[in-house]
Amino acid sequence: QVQLVESGGGLVQPGGSLWLSCAASGSAFSIYAMGWYRQAPGKQRELVAAITSGGTTTYTDSVSGRFTISRDNAKSTVYLHMNSLKPEDTAVYYCNTVNYYSDGDVEPRDNWGQGTQVTVSS
Repeated sequence: QVQLVESGGGLVQPGGSLWLSCAASGSAFSIYAMGWYRQAPGKQRELVAAITSGGTTTYTDSVSGRFTISRDNAKSTVYLHMNSLKPEDTAVYYCNTVNYYSDGDVEPRDNWGQGTQVTVSS
């Protein structure tokens, strides 16, 4: 089991930016694919972005071109840089290790952390 701690959330105005970080325990971080998810009030948790162990990235359509996922294997950390934030980006953001499947599905693997709240409001 990998322990995950998210940080970096906060209150930001529409059009603003935020960096989220997710620190993972253990020495095997570099072999894991990682994903950022979010859950807005009353909605299901959704995958926002994912990155393979080799650095290939994917994004959900609503954030493509605005969000960037990256990783630093030396620090066992995955990041989410969020630009041009919109009120609809308001949610609790979580990271997790993920599995990629041949049908294109990406599924979380480990227990969820506490997440970090992102609120986009004027």
